[in-house]
Amino acid sequence: MEDLPEVLLEEIIQRITRTSDLNSLSLVSKSLYMVEANQRASIRLGCSLFSATETLSSLCSRFSNLSKMEIDYTGQTLSLFSYIDDSGLSCLSNCKKLMSLTLKSVPSITSRGLLSVVVGCKSLSALHLFGCKKISNVEWLEYLGWNGSLEELVVRNCNRVSQCDLLKFGPGWMKLWKFEFEIKGETNDILGFNDPLYDVHNLSTCDFFCDNLKDLRLVHIQAISDLVHHIFCGKCKALEKLCLEYIVGLNDHHIIDISHNCNNLKSISLWLMPPRYFADDNDFLYIPLVTDDSLEALALGCPMLQTVELAFHEDTPYLPEIGLTLEGIRILIQSSRIRDLVLNGANFFDDEGMMVLSSSPFLETLELVVNNRVTDAGMHSIARTPCLRSLTLRLCSQVTDAGLTELVHSQKLDSLVIEGCACISLQVAQGAAKSVHYSLESTRRNCLKRI
Repeated sequence: MEDLPEVLLEEIIQRITRTSDLNSLSLVSKSLYMVEANQRASIRLGCSLFSATETLSSLCSRFSNLSKMEIDYTGQTLSLFSYIDDSGLSCLSNCKKLMSLTLKSVPSITSRGLLSVVVGCKSLSALHLFGCKKISNVEWLEYLGWNGSLEELVVRNCNRVSQCDLLKFGPGWMKLWKFEFEIKGETNDILGFNDPLYDVHNLSTCDFFCDNLKDLRLVHIQAISDLVHHIFCGKCKALEKLCLEYIVGLNDHHIIDISHNCNNLKSISLWLMPPRYFADDNDFLYIPLVTDDSLEALALGCPMLQTVELAFHEDTPYLPEIGLTLEGIRILIQSSRIRDLVLNGANFFDDEGMMVLSSSPFLETLELVVNNRVTDAGMHSIARTPCLRSLTLRLCSQVTDAGLTELVHSQKLDSLVIEGCACISLQVAQGAAKSVHYSLESTRRNCLKRI
């Protein structure tokens, strides 16, 4: 092996994909050890890493060409493992080719350690932070905004980073094409606002543009914040994919602004939770803020829109009015080219709605979740949809084997997913599509809450 040309050794290594095989191969000869080290582009470290700081330092020294690093301690306890701390993380600053860094539930990392990485790794283009509780001040974010080349920024459940802090990213917003920000909070708390660091009386006045932003996801934040205001007011004209989950105060005006300013939008996901207020008799009064006007605006203002997801909080199906109606779905289907539609917990959607969908010449994928109003009659209607190729039914209690009869006869489905539908048998489902996933297990919580 020592006599083989280096180019041949590189070719051998490139054909091996399993990390365990690469680790074993590198022990065969010194030449393979050196070549494999130069070729290794990504490493994932987790709970099995003991003497974490020393090990990370050794790995960074050996794999000088690392471009992607993921550190994941999700679900582990401090008493069992030696966590990577700031001094260990600073070793990554020597990886000059590092382009992607992911930190998941790493409790010992602070802003100081993160700053050392972003200063040393000039090529960093993707930063993902999940549940990092000690990352607080945003010097690292300001540095990236002025000196970095970040294109992806994901911040989820880092409770010391607020939406106001994100405004300090400044000119960095111009380079981003993907941004996710999620504040950890209970969706049941629909009276309160989940960002303890948000101060409505002390908002930033900085201005920024997001000309390259194409993929945006916001969860549990305040709709009146400067961050949302900038995004919804014409600063994201390139936006193609938008996901808004349980945004406090989201209303028709926000969605209409999006339809006016984001003409390139291809996909939108709205997880809606109706606000409630105390009435005079100390009872709750539910007032819907997102109505059919939003769906009409999207249908008319976003000509490239193809994918729509509408999901409602688990309490919503029991409310008499949630703001959206079947008429809004009718307008959306008849006035746009929707190919993929997900309706999750939509208590207004019934057999008539399935008949509306059956007239769509574009619909290819339908996902119906937590629905007790669509029956076998609705399934017979949807079987006539010209281009339907994929169907998912989760917790649809009124659909039976008889409802799948037309689909079995038509043989038009490529994919069928059945979960938690007790009145549908595996035997009948298997004959309705080329690929079938069937399970009787599914819970309302899993369907209506995304992890």
